[in-house]
Amino acid sequence: MTFRPYTGQAVALATQHQKHLALGPPFAQELGATVVLAAVDTDALGTFTGDRPRVGTAEAVCAEKARLGMAALGLPLGLASEGSFGPHPDAPFLVLGVEVLVFVDAPRGLEVVERLVAERTNFGHREVATADELSPWLPVVGFPEHALVVQPLGAAFAAASHKGLRDWAALRSAVQQAAAASPQGRALVSTDMRAHCNPTRMASIATLGQKLARRLATPCPVCAAPGFGRIEVVPGLPCGFCGEPTQLVLAERYGCALCTHREARPRADGRTSADPGSCEFCNP
Repeated sequence: MTFRPYTGQAVALATQHQKHLALGPPFAQELGATVVLAAVDTDALGTFTGDRPRVGTAEAVCAEKARLGMAALGLPLGLASEGSFGPHPDAPFLVLGVEVLVFVDAPRGLEVVERLVAERTNFGHREVATADELSPWLPVVGFPEHALVVQPLGAAFAAASHKGLRDWAALRSAVQQAAAASPQGRALVSTDMRAHCNPTRMASIATLGQKLARRLATPCPVCAAPGFGRIEVVPGLPCGFCGEPTQLVLAERYGCALCTHREARPRADGRTSADPGSCEFCNP
């Protein structure tokens, strides 16, 4: 029997960046719920460009956004997302993104957090004196389909800063203005990571939305609350040569967001041993 606890219900989505395009379809398909846009200034909680720093964890900011959207629309259900980007922890020359999505169900006292590590991202930046220096880099970051942000290098976010640039003439003009306003005479050009300006990120949010919707369609086997799913991984997969534990995932721990029920399950891929190359004893 299909579990659809939110059929016919509206979910407030606090966003200024068109995330309903990514989150609406999976919530409709998996849950029969309708995602409704809430008029909330989410930039007040932090921006990618740093003109308003994010205070608190991504999860906490998401929950606050969701509740602001619920209050704005007078709805008991809310949804919000946050993303962050930076060097890969195991390969600093690579970049990855982490997307976080939080669903709040006020009547049930439920808060479900789902995450996605996005290894495919165009996140990057360049420091230039003229726009012509950007020519080799622009195809790499997907310009003009993916927008850019230009601001003066070494200066606070100012009037000479520009977001959402998808036109070569506008980009050239923005670089010229930013360089003129910079103490170093250079412009900082960055990928615009706001969802509506970044198709690659929007696709990641859609994937995460489906992941969360399917989790909400999974009841806890003990209390039947929505949102039963994986909450953490357990390291210790044994080396296939010496048998010592490695840092690779041995098992997955599933849990309920409402009650204390927890279950340990084997890896979803069925793998039972690690390659010796991942073992600090065989490959110190």
